[in-house]
Amino acid sequence: AIVSGLASPVGITHAGDGSNRLFILEQEGVIRILKEGQLLPTPFLDIRPKVNSGPNEAGLLGLAFHPNYTENGLFFINYTDQNRSSVVSRMQVSDNPDIADHNSETIVLQVRQPYGNHNGGNLIFGPDGYLYIGLGDGGSSGDPDGNGQNLSTMLGSMMRLDIDSGSPYAIPPDNPYVNEDGLPEIWASGLRNPWRYSFDRLTGDLYIADVGQNQWEEIHFLSAQAPGGANFGWNYWEGLHPYQGDPPEDIAFEFPIWEYGHDQGCSVTGGYVYRGSMAAWQGIYTYGDFCTGRIWGLLRDSDNNWQNTLLFETDFNITSFGEDESGEIYLVDRTGSLYQLAER
Repeated sequence: AIVSGLASPVGITHAGDGSNRLFILEQEGVIRILKEGQLLPTPFLDIRPKVNSGPNEAGLLGLAFHPNYTENGLFFINYTDQNRSSVVSRMQVSDNPDIADHNSETIVLQVRQPYGNHNGGNLIFGPDGYLYIGLGDGGSSGDPDGNGQNLSTMLGSMMRLDIDSGSPYAIPPDNPYVNEDGLPEIWASGLRNPWRYSFDRLTGDLYIADVGQNQWEEIHFLSAQAPGGANFGWNYWEGLHPYQGDPPEDIAFEFPIWEYGHDQGCSVTGGYVYRGSMAAWQGIYTYGDFCTGRIWGLLRDSDNNWQNTLLFETDFNITSFGEDESGEIYLVDRTGSLYQLAER
């Protein structure tokens, strides 16, 4: 382990500012900095009083630094508040680059969560400069409220916001439901609980790991050229398998490029396409399972078929993967340690 003694870490990212620092999310509401191999004693951010981390899948769940962070010092967080809402906020760094300005919070979005699980929580900026926000279906089991297929709620969807042009945001003009039936914020729908998604830093393709119900875990892929409006199928489908109800004939679903059954694991954790220094790993999408600690690689061959290979067997509860500025990949184990993926 590179670092241990973290408190229920659930995320890793970097600021893209040339500092090579890693920022580690702790579920209770703390962001820690790993700087030159050392965990700084003072947190970058500590908002524990605001955060409800009681339910297993609640807490401080997402962090994204603005693409122009070096100039504007802005970053965004996603957490579950004391009223059981998912909150996306904009914040600012203080005069000390290792400490955030705790009084700078501006709420961008607030979505009521009907149940304690499936909060999603990831935040990332796309190659297009827009902020992508993935929310689960609201929780419970089997999507009882039908949120996955309901375009009038943000639950069960991925939002795409222009946070530079409006207050608190503007809608990108090419979002799919701008002049249609559906919330204009929505970019894609039919998700159960997208637990970690990422853009390939080379191609701009989007990979989404969606946690399954009781049988199938799934990986979705949207090419960088794909228009908005993808429907990933939940809860008509769980992976490639019918789950509930008969879908209307006029809906085209975006089916997963890969799925695995609960003989292999029980909760997928999405990772990253590797673009670091190890030649043999180039272009491999790495992802894992929270329960079994298995880590796989997914790669498209010359015939456009996806090939899946088991890379590592670990005993970790893998809550998240992350990249550093040079494209090396890390993971956190819920028991409190940070590891780096390397060739064996």
